[in-house]
Amino acid sequence: MGLDKTVATAREAVSDISSGSSLAVGGFGLCGNPMQLIEAVLESGVNRLHVFSNNCGIDDWGLGILLSNGRISKMTSSYVGENKEFERQIFAGELEVELTPQGTLAERLRAGGSGIAGFYTQTGVGTPVELGGIPQLYDGKGGISVVSAPKDTRVFELHGEQTTFVLEEAITTDFSLVHAKLGDRHGNLVFNKSARNFNPLAAMAGRICIAQVETLVEPGEIDGDLIHLPGIYVHRIVEVGTDITKPIERRTVRLEQLAHR
Repeated sequence: MGLDKTVATAREAVSDISSGSSLAVGGFGLCGNPMQLIEAVLESGVNRLHVFSNNCGIDDWGLGILLSNGRISKMTSSYVGENKEFERQIFAGELEVELTPQGTLAERLRAGGSGIAGFYTQTGVGTPVELGGIPQLYDGKGGISVVSAPKDTRVFELHGEQTTFVLEEAITTDFSLVHAKLGDRHGNLVFNKSARNFNPLAAMAGRICIAQVETLVEPGEIDGDLIHLPGIYVHRIVEVGTDITKPIERRTVRLEQLAHR
């Protein structure tokens, strides 16, 4: 891998993603979605993707465009409440879903990128997260085909008390797709405010990380103290420009403002 990791187009950047691949995708709601890379994956025609992401966008934006076109076979995520097509596919038996607590998902991605095979956490102890039985795949006829398996536990001493923890396995994927505000040709990335959500963690988990950036600069132009993700995790980088659509998932205004519209 050369030091200059730039790729001319999003289509070229995702060209070796094949059907059946696993993808870790950054973003939280509609914030920080690598939309141009997602669109390029859609255009490539691949399917049967297993996607790891906090959520699945909405029906016509973010990962929702892959879902609505039948490209995703399994989602591992923590929040799925804004996508009606997601709900339809679950109960129709068209989509397998692994639900995991949000902080646990973040740590599973980070662990995968750090070479840590698993970790113990108190989150989910004594619940179906530990005990298993959470529906993951329906049969389309009102029944359940696949449920989550029980997880191992272990007791550790914490703050002088014997405490039960549940074992969670790390996540590693074939590819990761992320969005950053700024990047250089060596792949060093800077994320904008709350877009620094799952993007760094997703980037770490992918065997091949593909980053889209709004602005591409030369190496050395980014202050080393301001880099959020070092280029060692990034394998390809494509500039998409600053004039890109950034929709708001749910707009909230005060009632007096609404009255004057």
